[in-house]
Amino acid sequence: MKTLRHITTLVLAFLTMASCQRAFMEKELEPNPVNTFDYLWNKVNQQYAFFDLKGVNWEEVYQTYRPLVSNDIDDDSLFCIMGAMLNTLQDGHTNLIAPFDVSRNDSVYYRMVAEKNINSDVVALNYLTIGHHTTGSLAHNAIRNGQIGYIRYSSFMNPVSAYDLRYILNRYQHCNGLILDMRQNGGGSIANIWTLLSLFDNHGQELYATQIKSGPGHDDFTQLETVHAADTGLFGHDYYRKPVAVLIDRGSYSATSFFAVCTQAYDNIALIGDFTGGGLGLPNGGELPNGWHYRFSITRTIANDGGNYENGVSPDYRILLSPEATAAGVDNVIEFACDWIQGH
Repeated sequence: MKTLRHITTLVLAFLTMASCQRAFMEKELEPNPVNTFDYLWNKVNQQYAFFDLKGVNWEEVYQTYRPLVSNDIDDDSLFCIMGAMLNTLQDGHTNLIAPFDVSRNDSVYYRMVAEKNINSDVVALNYLTIGHHTTGSLAHNAIRNGQIGYIRYSSFMNPVSAYDLRYILNRYQHCNGLILDMRQNGGGSIANIWTLLSLFDNHGQELYATQIKSGPGHDDFTQLETVHAADTGLFGHDYYRKPVAVLIDRGSYSATSFFAVCTQAYDNIALIGDFTGGGLGLPNGGELPNGWHYRFSITRTIANDGGNYENGVSPDYRILLSPEATAAGVDNVIEFACDWIQGH
């Protein structure tokens, strides 16, 4: 039985092997602009996971950008050309890293911010009010006359411990349910997914399936490996079975999208808000002949319903922030979640 932690170990082992191969091959290449460009284009061509999903013809991309490169161009020009090439993939996990700059697909990040489904001022003034609590990286408070536990988790970069979760569960044990607000949570460590899932009844249910790019052809992948929930023992068998509303939006990216996919296996959890930003492909990194670095997605994730949600996980209830409610100091997404909890 494959678990999330096991799949992560397999990916890390694959990346270590790939790094050794790169170190051997790079000794044969002169670190000039042409070799550097061709090396990156070929690596992406052989290992990138989402050409079909993104609708990108990588050969056409080569024909567009390769004529712009010669061995007499400067580093800044080469960086701009290669960064623009990578940006055609429309992938937030794809970057070119030089000592003087980092490329990223600004359209992906712009969408995450421009389409955010949360007003932080309203949350701070009327939900995480003066006197709210902060346990580790989790801000929380009782709302709806003490009937709902509201928890704000703003980044998977920040660790979550079993102690933090035990404290919060004890504090809100008499509430009707919990809201876990992950809007604008741009991701981070997937280890925190495992800790959060330990709250729930993990009895080996299927969470999702994953594949790793395994060969030079665009369709060369390992066989699908199903990832199962595992009982970590962090909470014994004292699972949380009351309703849980997980709030998401376009800024819920990478690890947050993984968590959203995993919640589909639990009957007491609902996703509420807007589509996530996606980012379900784990990235691979490496060094280019000229010493710069890169990364791009080499895995793909298939949800239990067969969907590939690289471009965004859909909510169970799509509720967009209302300008009128916001002007009145009300977060209608939180209020819908409260109603959903109290209706179960």
